[in-house]
Amino acid sequence: MKFAFLIFKYFPYGGVQRDMLRIARDCAAKGHQVTIYTGRWRGDPPGENIEVVLLRSFGVFNHQRHKSLIKAMFKKLDKNPVDLVVGFNRMPGLDAYYAADPCFVEKARNDRGWWYRLTGRYRFFANSEKAVMRRQGACRILLLTPGEKSVYQKWYGTPESRFYTLPPSIPFDTFANLDHIKAREKICREFDLPEQANIVLLVGSAFIRKGLDRAIYGLSSLQGPLKRNTWLIAVGEDKPEPMLALAKQLEISSRVIIAGARADVHELMAGADLLVHPARSELAGIVLIEALTVGLPVLVTDVCGYATHVQASGAGKVLPSPFKQAGFDKALAEMLASPLFNLWRESAKRYTANIAATTSSTVEADLLESFVRDKQADRVL
Repeated sequence: MKFAFLIFKYFPYGGVQRDMLRIARDCAAKGHQVTIYTGRWRGDPPGENIEVVLLRSFGVFNHQRHKSLIKAMFKKLDKNPVDLVVGFNRMPGLDAYYAADPCFVEKARNDRGWWYRLTGRYRFFANSEKAVMRRQGACRILLLTPGEKSVYQKWYGTPESRFYTLPPSIPFDTFANLDHIKAREKICREFDLPEQANIVLLVGSAFIRKGLDRAIYGLSSLQGPLKRNTWLIAVGEDKPEPMLALAKQLEISSRVIIAGARADVHELMAGADLLVHPARSELAGIVLIEALTVGLPVLVTDVCGYATHVQASGAGKVLPSPFKQAGFDKALAEMLASPLFNLWRESAKRYTANIAATTSSTVEADLLESFVRDKQADRVL
């Protein structure tokens, strides 16, 4: 089978980008041919049976460049047809869409003023979403969390039959069975931390959306020996200056480390004591599943789709909405001082191991194969 994967840009540290490449490799491992069409590729070549086609785009604004890129993608596809076109961004012409972003129209209506709906940016993204979700369409939708389905149906009346809710992908090959003591020693050496330090980790690009400022306030609220013995390490792609300025203002600069984007997140998780993810918005949050797989306890806000797995695993705390900084501060102090860390670690590992044992590790690739077979059957009919 031939698959085309369409994504505006690829970089190694984005959640949807990592999912896209994992699914592409799963398809390739099954013997299929995958072509990734994108406007930007940062990182290593994707592997055997996977081709990356870089396309140019034009425009002053982002949405204009996206529109130009989509046109270039489908011009290529007209010349090189495939069995299935899979989008990782919303756009017209898709056979399947991997829904890694929340409903655009819902978010725009709730978070923006009426004037935003008059802009070209709004019209582009709203029309792109409508092309995927409209009632009369045929695009199959792969959902990361079930809650988003009712939101899409509210706006577009999308038929139930076109939704496929995915189980979380358990990254066993990379995140399971890591040595906590060795990973911890490595972190302490690199960042010059004392052996008995409390190491709090935040992973995610777009620091404001992921709540790094909330984590910094939480660190500053700790008292006495707990404060003196705790460090926050933030990993992700974003401008560090505003967060470092906040840490300086709160007089905890020496305890906040912004490590940038890194390829060794699994080792950092294995050596840390706690993952904090006080996000303002997060459709799913694969970092939560990665943390559970490695055995890292989690403190997370309930707006994250995968927070339900933290709750179900018994391996951390989920903070209710609306977010209250005092509630986060209290939970952070309680978790760092808790004697339950070993219990949380084992609960996390057991939970993700059970999911891995009871679901296909290539569920998305399996579904894409079935979509191709359905299309072929429809042609015969």
